Formats: sequence, C-alpha cells, structure tokens
Amino acid sequence: MTFGYMIMLAIYAMLINNVVLMQFLGICPFLGVSKKVGTAVGMGAAVIFVMTLANAITWLIYKLVLFPFKLEFLTTIAFILVIASLVQFVEIFMKKMMPPLYQSLGIYLPLITTNCAILGAAILAIQKDYTFFESIIYAVATSVGFVIAIVLFASLRERLEFARIPTIFQGAAISLITASILSMAFMGFAGLVKM
Repeated sequence: MTFGYMIMLAIYAMLINNVVLMQFLGICPFLGVSKKVGTAVGMGAAVIFVMTLANAITWLIYKLVLFPFKLEFLTTIAFILVIASLVQFVEIFMKKMMPPLYQSLGIYLPLITTNCAILGAAILAIQKDYTFFESIIYAVATSVGFVIAIVLFASLRERLEFARIPTIFQGAAISLITASILSMAFMGFAGLVKM
C-alpha cells in the first residue's frame, strides 16, 4: 500500500463517494443535528471516534472470528453490537466530560447506534476486502467526509434563518432542497480520483 494509494482512498471516501451526499447513509443525524454548526461539529467528532474504532474492531471480528468459523451470516448483528457498545461509551464520556454538548445533541447521540453510515462503512470495508490499515484509512476518511457534509449543511442552514424564503418552502422543504443542491455540488468531485 503506497502513500499515493492511501491519499486516493481518503479523497475517494471523503469527497467522491461521500457517505451522506452520495451514498445517502446517515441522513437522520445529517438532517436532525445540522441546525447549529457547533452541534454539528460535536456530532461529527463523535462519529469520527465511533466509526474509526468500530471499523477497526469489526474488521478484526470478521477476519478472526466470523470468516474463519464460517459465521458470515452473523456479520450485521455482530457489527451492530460493537457499534452500540461504542456509542454507549461515547455517551457516558460526553455526559461526564462535556455536559453542554451532551445536552445539545439530545436524542441524536444515541441515534449514532442506528446511524447507517457507521454500519455501512464497516460492511463496505469488508465487502471491498480492505486490509486492516486500508479499513482504518477508509473509516477515518469516511467519517471526515460525514463531518464536512454536516458542517457545510449546518452553516447553510444557519444562513437560511436570515433569508427571505417563501412560506411554502420554509422548514423541511428548504432543508431538503439545500441538501440536494449540496449533493449535486459534491458530484463535481466525481472525476478527481478513480478507484
């Protein structure tokens, strides 16, 4: 694995195949926690931690337990259990160390457990037959791509609060229109790297 390949893999996961804007995974926290940039950054940091650790642990579980013992049919259940455990750890840590951020994230912090972006990244790393280090790079880059998307969307939503929007488009409608335009903007990265 060369340095150039690692950079291409990171760019591919962050921009070209963005987990939220191209694969449409993790939409619930993307729409729910993106009203304020500070909250979006906090959610993004939690996702980076959980996704990276989850990918490392799930890769090891798959390669050392599930695959050798022909238990691949338990992949999804095993991965969900690992992710749920990690989210519980993050929730306990944030409740003790960062109470304001914990309060602002509200229900969306436990929803990381069901964030399909985290489960999707873990399963895709296995399906693409990445090595352990490729899996870690993929997880970090994917989670950074999630942060880029959610922070950009949060900053756009903050600006929309001061815009004069026709009544029919206010609320969820303008949020979905903005998300679709942001998704189209990310399509411009498509030719940057071939994987």
